[in-house]
Amino acid sequence: MATMTKSWTDERLEERFDRIDDRFDGVDRRFDQVEAGFRELRGEMTSRFDAMQRLIIQMLVTLVVGFAGVIATLATQL
Repeated sequence: MATMTKSWTDERLEERFDRIDDRFDGVDRRFDQVEAGFRELRGEMTSRFDAMQRLIIQMLVTLVVGFAGVIATLATQL
């Protein structure tokens, strides 16, 4: 079995830590991209919920006005 003859010099350690730092920088960049995607999705969902809320309010107002019309019509026939 071969034994390791290379020693861990300061230069080799520095190179290893630089590679580790580069990989962490890559992870940070990917995380920033994912976070930006979630921010965009959150904004889109907010606008869709706002549109749905407006639609529900419009439907409620239409129902109330319709019922008021029916009640008014029935009241005049009595």
